[in-house]
Amino acid sequence: MGGDQIGGNNGDGFQQIEKDQAFLKFMHFILETQEKNTYIYREQLQNNANKGQYFLRVNFDDIMNFDQQLATSMKTFPGDYLPLFETAIQQVYKTHYQSADEFEDAPLFQVQIHSDEHPRMLRDLQSNFIGQLIVVPGIITNASRTSIRASKVIVQCRNCGHQKQLTVSSGFGGISIPRVCDNQRNPGVDKEKCKIDTYSVVTDRCEYIDQQSLKLQEAPELIPTGEMPRTFLLSCDRYLTDKVTPGNRVKIVGILSILNRSSQNGNANKQVKSTVQQSYIRVIGIMSEANKDGVNTTGFAMPNITQEDEEKIINMSKDPLIYDKISKSIASAIFGQNDIKKAVACLLFGGSPKKLPDGMRLRGDINVLLLGDPSTAKSQFLKFVERVAPISVYTSGKGSSAAGLTASIIKDPSGEFQLEGGAMVLADGGVVCIDEFDKMRPQDRVAIHEAMEQQTISIAKAGITTILNSRTSVLAAANPIFGRYDDLKHAAEQIDFQSSILSRFDCIFIVKDIREESADKAIATHVVNLHQYASKMREDQQGEITIDLMKKYLTYAKMKFFPRLSEEAGQVLQDMYVSDRMNSKDQKISKKSTGIPITVRQLEAIIRLSEAIARIHLQTQVKVQHVEEAHRIFKISTLNAAQSGMTAKNIDSPAELMPLIRKVEEAIKRRVAIGTKISYPKLQQEMMQRFENAKAIDHAIISMIKRDEFIHMEGRKILHRKR
Repeated sequence: MGGDQIGGNNGDGFQQIEKDQAFLKFMHFILETQEKNTYIYREQLQNNANKGQYFLRVNFDDIMNFDQQLATSMKTFPGDYLPLFETAIQQVYKTHYQSADEFEDAPLFQVQIHSDEHPRMLRDLQSNFIGQLIVVPGIITNASRTSIRASKVIVQCRNCGHQKQLTVSSGFGGISIPRVCDNQRNPGVDKEKCKIDTYSVVTDRCEYIDQQSLKLQEAPELIPTGEMPRTFLLSCDRYLTDKVTPGNRVKIVGILSILNRSSQNGNANKQVKSTVQQSYIRVIGIMSEANKDGVNTTGFAMPNITQEDEEKIINMSKDPLIYDKISKSIASAIFGQNDIKKAVACLLFGGSPKKLPDGMRLRGDINVLLLGDPSTAKSQFLKFVERVAPISVYTSGKGSSAAGLTASIIKDPSGEFQLEGGAMVLADGGVVCIDEFDKMRPQDRVAIHEAMEQQTISIAKAGITTILNSRTSVLAAANPIFGRYDDLKHAAEQIDFQSSILSRFDCIFIVKDIREESADKAIATHVVNLHQYASKMREDQQGEITIDLMKKYLTYAKMKFFPRLSEEAGQVLQDMYVSDRMNSKDQKISKKSTGIPITVRQLEAIIRLSEAIARIHLQTQVKVQHVEEAHRIFKISTLNAAQSGMTAKNIDSPAELMPLIRKVEEAIKRRVAIGTKISYPKLQQEMMQRFENAKAIDHAIISMIKRDEFIHMEGRKILHRKR
């Protein structure tokens, strides 16, 4: 092999290993590395070769344990040592595993390196890392089609037929074809035959490999506030192609390289070249983990759970009040709203996704809509969830387009269309918080229908037909049509959403700003204390669970526990659903339906909520008490919302207006005879001319409807007097 050195001295006085010595060490490493009395790389080599997959996946920690100097040399000068490693694998295969009759063409194996070291952020990659082995985390936002690239090029002279082999550098590197034929340099050969630029590529005799370019973006939770996410170009080849799709969270092991640009940006003066170089990462290992459901839970996004943390979490789960403690710790700065906090806790933990034998998938993620008056802390809930969920994306409805939420098709410099994932794809396995949900354009809102129920995003644009995963929970906040919620109006009139999207929300909370002296005083005291004693309050709240601990508890529960319904709980659920459907039918006062439908989706919503409550208790079986609590949350959210507004039975007329309301009722009875009909707007107009108080008139009509003296007809346009 020769005793020449590669890499030289790295400037710190560290001497690199000689070429032949490194080659032998790599061979020993493959043959000798053991784990639990098994030669792991020997077995992997044989298994992969038997399948016709010529690659070897190596853990960098094993190289470090085998020979620290070799590992350091490889980390500092990977471009020199990787080809040597691949040749060593080829030699081991040739010597130990290949039969004699196929001795001549032993395949060249690809080395894929995995590393458990702490990854560097994309924004930390500076020029001093060029040419070194690095580990970076991120989300794949774009994947090109796999193309074919020549690894060895054969050129032939058109005049004398001389052939020459050229090796192409890896990554995005190219080759330069010699302008002068080699025969020109040989004495005694007729030089007149071979002019300049006579070499041409013999396409059929070149060697080719697969290559794919990817775009890696920083994960949303790693980007400092106010900064644009950084992206990096990646180059994969051979067995690393087609391993990831847009939306996958990965750790990349690669070599930071420089892109050699041959063009001069169309500059007429060919001598002028830019000294600014574009960098990219040549991938030599892709690490992505998945849990049982295939949802990506790559380590960098998730908190690191130690043995000590695990014991603490299991002890916490034994506390019978753990559900209340976790819900109180959610956005603790917000006063009251306990039921919303419980629903948000369920959203964070989620239910268990199920895959049916026919391949159909039932989602486990819970979607929650907060609909109501301004200044009821809706956005604060969203911001808190974005902070506490390990994977989360926050977006505002006004600035979000359908393409930004789902996926967009972009044209790359070569003119090829490529797919780029949006917010719902980037939050795969986490939560999407959409604020100002009502300000979204209806056509943009329709784009997330499929993402919310089927949890996929289908794309058919510019010749690209594909399906992306978006296994994410949605937490949305919206205002009613008129800005504030009005009890005197029908629920369907105030909610500007189609029933198709409302049915996809498991919990719909109508958040009202109730004006009561005692409630206002309690809120005012809380807000003033919050501003006065913010730091002291943090110290006093010892009973609450910190955000870091909650993140760990949440991650542990989602990775280890997948609750299923018990027999008794299933029976209780069936009875609850049937009675809810009956009640929702009875509530329809007129032909106009309530704004929020009660469908089979709502039954699934209760199942998901009860699974989430069981998961909070770290239990594998859903019990009757979990179902009862889930149904209670469902009743006070979605059912109440469906029966709110004019359909509610508990609208109290203001005491100060009672004398006037009675007078209006008497006037209406004199105006409309029993058994006759009258137009609602006409009656309102006539009464306004007499009493000039719209609120009293509305309350009078509503009171008479509640007493069944009037019934609505034709979608509240006509009133029919019954008695």
